[in-house]
Amino acid sequence: MTYQADEGRYERQPYNRSGRSGLKLPAVSLGLWHNFGDNRPIETSRAILRRAFDLGVTHFDLANNYGVPYGSAERNFGRIFREDFAPYRDELIISTKAGYDMWPGPYGEWGSRKYLLASLDQSLRRMGLDYVDIFYSHRPDPETPLEETMGALDRAVRSGKALYAGISNYSPEQTAQAARIMRELGTPLLIHQPSYSIINRWIEDGLLDTLEEAGMGCIVFSPLAQGLLTDRYLEGVPADSRAATSRFLSADRIDRDLARDLNEIARTRGQTLAQMALSWAMRDPRVTSVLIGASSVEQLEDNVACVDGPAFTEDELAAIDKITELRAAGGR
Repeated sequence: MTYQADEGRYERQPYNRSGRSGLKLPAVSLGLWHNFGDNRPIETSRAILRRAFDLGVTHFDLANNYGVPYGSAERNFGRIFREDFAPYRDELIISTKAGYDMWPGPYGEWGSRKYLLASLDQSLRRMGLDYVDIFYSHRPDPETPLEETMGALDRAVRSGKALYAGISNYSPEQTAQAARIMRELGTPLLIHQPSYSIINRWIEDGLLDTLEEAGMGCIVFSPLAQGLLTDRYLEGVPADSRAATSRFLSADRIDRDLARDLNEIARTRGQTLAQMALSWAMRDPRVTSVLIGASSVEQLEDNVACVDGPAFTEDELAAIDKITELRAAGGR
């Protein structure tokens, strides 16, 4: 059946400007890291993407090595894009990244000009696109001069293969240096993609201030701490959960007491734990968007509904801080 987007899709969530740029992103964006490879049914992926766009999610975030095997998330997205979303290309923000291992040999990872630009060409072929909206350096390279990495991003934009450039996983100091280099090249960095959640607050120690000063946006990944901040683990570790099946999350990282205590606050707010965690991550106006993953339409709908949640009271924020500080100190 031919897909036609919901006519009310732009009434479902807010759109925030990315730093001082002209680009707005949805408050909730969809990341295609875990659930869009060849190990997942393509029709499930299609249903999630369709429903996301119907809910106003205009930003789909990928990377060269997303999916099992590497590249499969981009390839599957490309198929779905061609069959469902091609008429809506100008309404979509599609991003990809390069930086982690992708192919064998010395040119298949990190931040060289050789790797970044070759990877972008491969990503475009897999997705069947003429350009991506945002191309990221996925991580800083300790052995390649930052001028070379940023020069590759500048080249990607000037070639028309990307509209904007971004970085991910850079420290505040690296971010400030990268922003300076890109300003001098004439292609300002649009955005930074760091990890951030109730239990992972490192960006509050300088990065958000750096981004504000540089005029960059911030889109955070893992705002649910890979499922730790959901009701998935309140009673244990399900056999089909990420903690039981993925190398990225182990069962010994599950803190059920933390989740239960936070869940009590969420319940009084009329939210699920996931919704509250997402609302918390976007409470700072310097956070442009939160990236969610979804393995089902139902999970997607629950997460996107965070935009309808109430503002936090000072008492709620203090209670959340107290719970996380106690856990960090090893207390109950």
